[in-house]
Amino acid sequence: MRDDVITWLLDGDPSVRWQVMRDLQGAPDDAIDTERARVATAGWGARLLAAQADDGYWGGQVYGPSRERDSVMWTLQVLRNLGAPPDAAPVRAAVDRVVADVVWAEFDDLPYFSGEVEECVNGGVLANAAYFGVLGEGSDRIIARLLDEALPDGGWNCEPADESQRSSFDSTLCVIEGLLEYERATGSADAAVTDARRRGEEYLLERSLFRRRSTGELVKPRYTNFSFPTYWFYDVLRALDHFRAAGGPADARLRPALDLVLEQQGDDGRWRAGRSWPGGNRYEVDAPEGEPSPWNTLRALRVLRWADPASVG
Repeated sequence: MRDDVITWLLDGDPSVRWQVMRDLQGAPDDAIDTERARVATAGWGARLLAAQADDGYWGGQVYGPSRERDSVMWTLQVLRNLGAPPDAAPVRAAVDRVVADVVWAEFDDLPYFSGEVEECVNGGVLANAAYFGVLGEGSDRIIARLLDEALPDGGWNCEPADESQRSSFDSTLCVIEGLLEYERATGSADAAVTDARRRGEEYLLERSLFRRRSTGELVKPRYTNFSFPTYWFYDVLRALDHFRAAGGPADARLRPALDLVLEQQGDDGRWRAGRSWPGGNRYEVDAPEGEPSPWNTLRALRVLRWADPASVG
């Protein structure tokens, strides 16, 4: 792994730095914890926390009906991806405001952490609830829905069941990310949750994370576009990072996806930022399109360090 790339990453935001220390350097826990704590008080994390209104909302929206990305849903996702420490006072205060006041107005004013009706949305809400320590009746509701809504092929689809019995890569990844966060928070106590997550993972593995099972062709070109924040959009790097986070040895069926990631590495050892996903009021927490991306570089290197260490030295 190139020293100049690591130095470049460490020169960035605290949210990148602490994850480099943990995932690429194996730094001592106390040093990692000290750096991670800064996410709540400096850089991107502090700016996102400061943008919350007194009523608990970001951007005045729970989700963003016109694809606004500064809503409660996506701000919490970005804070989670930054690794904002859930027990830090500014983070705890922000989450408490969400618990107290944020509701799904179009769904009978259900509390935010109770979710709504779409699988991809509920997977993200569950991930946020588990990460920020807000499990309870609301997350129980989400779990029950997700287990019931799994399709015969093992995945999920936000399209109504009477319109499609075929799973979606986007919906499936959103759900299995949420289930994994739930397992981490609860100590994997519910075998049904683990089984459902693994079936969803198998759905993706059977398709090499980006291919049609029937023909082997690329499902959608955008699956090879690596962009951060990810929002609800599927891409191969995001999926690989999920499998890394789930632990255990890398499945051999990940090889084509790993090769795809390696193909996008530049001669300077970095990965470029992809095209930003659609939506207004985005948080610009990564480099512009085509420029060296700290987030893509960090995520790619830690995936490769886990699954193909020889490729990164």
